[in-house]
Amino acid sequence: MHRYLLLLGLILALGACASLPGSQTGALAGRPVEYFATHHAAPPVVFESGLDGHIEWWRDVLPALCGEFSCLAYNRPGIGRSAPATTPRDAATIVDELRASLGAAQFAPPYVLVGHSLGGLYLQYFARRHPDEVAALVLVDSTHPRQTDGDGALDRQPLWVRAALSGLTSAVAKEELAQMDRNRDEVLGLPAPAGLPVIVLSAAQEAGGDSPAERHAAALRRDIAALYPGATQVWVDSGHGIPLEKPQAVIDAVRAAIAAARATSQGGAR
Repeated sequence: MHRYLLLLGLILALGACASLPGSQTGALAGRPVEYFATHHAAPPVVFESGLDGHIEWWRDVLPALCGEFSCLAYNRPGIGRSAPATTPRDAATIVDELRASLGAAQFAPPYVLVGHSLGGLYLQYFARRHPDEVAALVLVDSTHPRQTDGDGALDRQPLWVRAALSGLTSAVAKEELAQMDRNRDEVLGLPAPAGLPVIVLSAAQEAGGDSPAERHAAALRRDIAALYPGATQVWVDSGHGIPLEKPQAVIDAVRAAIAAARATSQGGAR
């Protein structure tokens, strides 16, 4: 089976899992949200999952960090036990909802943002739209703003890929995919934040391929760090599912981001 189908199968399997130990479901900003939260040292670390991504994706990352640092991981509307939303599923709306949930859960900025896959695209928008609320950004094999441009367009994918997306992804995932052009414009319509510590984890096992779509994806993995001058790019010997395949790489990146954020804050205070 192709690795893409394996990834979609993993998404479905995790979505059907019992909730992450320690998670809860409560009203945040007026709607039920399934989330995992701890309140410890600052800056708070905020985790955003990918397409159809459940907080279970972070199951091997959270225990290593969230007993020491404040953390929030959550399920977007329509995922797990989080109530569906009637609002658009574009980056700007999702970030507005996340900020409201953070406030309701009593997390104060600035945040260390950690986003995997499509979640990384949403957090790129967060960092660009609200740079004063962000201490550092960790992109875990993040979606590039131009991911679905050109040879990456969904209608240019092989028929079996389109069939898999249609048959295996949820309704909310389809709604999020439908917003990709809008997401590109929302993200690239804002400048990259100056001086922000950014760490980019990229899946080395996904950096090849002979098809136009694979070459397009590989080029964007190389390009994404260039969107953030001064960013550190780390190639991880992993497929796209880095949080599950190589959780230590994520843990190390988050710790490095926290250290960089604290150093930047102390430097600015002098």
